[in-house]
Amino acid sequence: MRDAHAGLTRFDEFRKSLGIAPTMLTSRLSALTEDGLLEKHRYSIRPPRDEYLLTEAGRDFLPVLFAIGAWGRKHRNGGKVTQFFDAETGTEIDPVTIDRATGAEIGTRPIRIAEPE
Repeated sequence: MRDAHAGLTRFDEFRKSLGIAPTMLTSRLSALTEDGLLEKHRYSIRPPRDEYLLTEAGRDFLPVLFAIGAWGRKHRNGGKVTQFFDAETGTEIDPVTIDRATGAEIGTRPIRIAEPE
C-alpha cells in the first residue's frame, strides 16, 4: 500500500521496490485486490500486462498507514521504519489521529465501546 500511494502501479515496479519473490508479490496484490484496496486494470493486451490502481478504500487507508508507521517508529524499530515526508515542504509527517467531532487527539480521553445492534 505504501508503494501504491507513492505512485507505483505496475508489477515490475512493486517487485523492484519491495525486493520480494514474484509469487509472493502476486499473492499480496491478489489479496489487496480481493479486499477492495486496489483495482486491477489491463494496460496491454500483447503481451498481457496489468496495473494496480488505488480504490477509494485504498486511498482512505493512507492515514492508517501513517499511524502504523508512527507507532512502529516509537515502539518497535526506531528509525528503521518507513518515513513519510511532505513533498512540498520536505518535512517529515508526524501523524496525529483526532476525533473529528471534538478535535481531541485519540487516546487522550476516556472511551466507551458499544456493540452494533
